[in-house]
Amino acid sequence: MRRTKRADRPVAAILLGAVLGLAAVLAAGFGAGIRMNTTPSEPLGLWRIEQLDRPIEIGDLVFVCMPDGAERMEGKSRGYLRWGLCSGGTGPLIKQVVAVAGQQVEIGKNVSIDGAVLDNSRLVERDGRGRPLRPYSGGTVPPEQVFLHSSFPGSWDSRYFGPVPVSGILGMAREVLTYGP
Repeated sequence: MRRTKRADRPVAAILLGAVLGLAAVLAAGFGAGIRMNTTPSEPLGLWRIEQLDRPIEIGDLVFVCMPDGAERMEGKSRGYLRWGLCSGGTGPLIKQVVAVAGQQVEIGKNVSIDGAVLDNSRLVERDGRGRPLRPYSGGTVPPEQVFLHSSFPGSWDSRYFGPVPVSGILGMAREVLTYGP
């Protein structure tokens, strides 16, 4: 038996209500600092941005926007940076701060900070799609900048793009509902 247009109206109204309700929940979560991580550098799922009430420290896990420049453009063109509200329409990265202004970073087969090898910092020559990766040249972390890292072997972090400005840090990254990559 064929349904009439009048009979389809309640179904359409329910679907529209569900879509609008979901949109309202997502908008409220976004306004509360909830973000979705879809990259394997940190566990996948929902994260919250927490405001910082102190200076950045080594070991902090942060949300950070990439600064304007060639590195951000490369990250965007290669798909390392997803869509988001950072400059250039990209989303923030979730990374750990491993060096701050004044510390010496050396890049070889691994990263060394002030002479100590950073765990899980082996560099790779190619990304997951076989494209060559250029390592950062190393040096002293400049004032008002930090060096970022993820222990995930394929992570695109400061090993490749160098230090980033502290001003790009949105806040601490806190897991809400996540699962391992």
